[in-house]
Amino acid sequence: MKIEHVVFLGATAATVAGAVLDNEKVQMVAKPLIAPALAVRVLRRRSNRDAADTALLLGSLAAATVGDVLMIDPDDDTRLTNGARAFAVMQLGYSAVLARRGARPTAPALVPRLLGWLGAAGLLRARARTVAPTLTGYGAALGTTSTLSADPALAPEARVVAGTVVPNGDARSRLALGGLLFTGSDALIVVRRLFVRGRTGRRAVEGVVLASYAAAQALLVEGMTE
Repeated sequence: MKIEHVVFLGATAATVAGAVLDNEKVQMVAKPLIAPALAVRVLRRRSNRDAADTALLLGSLAAATVGDVLMIDPDDDTRLTNGARAFAVMQLGYSAVLARRGARPTAPALVPRLLGWLGAAGLLRARARTVAPTLTGYGAALGTTSTLSADPALAPEARVVAGTVVPNGDARSRLALGGLLFTGSDALIVVRRLFVRGRTGRRAVEGVVLASYAAAQALLVEGMTE
C-alpha cells in the first residue's frame, strides 16, 4: 500500500469520525488531506496520461480541497453554497477528463439523472430558496460527471447489464460506481438539509455523506488515472 493510500484512508476515517462525534477540530486537520492524497496518486501515475489530463485532475482536486474546507460546517448556508461552487469547478474538470477519454452521454445514464436533478431542484426551490440556485447549478455539473462516468465505452472489457457497467478488476470499470456514489452522497446533503432535524440524526447522515464522498473520489480518480 502506497503512502498516499494510508493518508487517504486515515484522513477519511478521521473525517467521518469527526463528523459523527461533532468534533470540528478533527475535521479541520483531517478533511483537507483527502483530495491532496489523491493528487499524489495522480502525480505518481502521470506517465499514463498527457499533460492536459494531469493538469485537469490536479486542478479539480485543488478545487475539491477548497470545497472540503468550506463545508466542514454543513449547517452554514454561506459555506455550503461557496463549497458547492468549488465542487462545481471540480466536477467540470472531471467531466473534461472523461470527455477527453471518449465518454459520451447514454440514454440509460442520462434519463434517471435528469429526472433526479429535476426532482431535487423542485424540492430546493420549494423548501430552501436561499441555497436553491447554487445547489441546482452544482447538481447540473455533478450530473454531467455522473452521466459521462457511466459510459460503457470507458471500460470496453467490462460486462454491461441494463446499460450499467459491472465493476471488475479494471479501475475504469469502477468509474460508473464512483459517479453513482457521488450522486448519492450529494443527494443525502439535500435530504439532510431539508428533512433531518435531530442533532444525532444530522451527525449520522453527515458521516454517511462523507464516507460515500471519499469512496466516490477514490473510484473516480483511480479510474481516470488507469
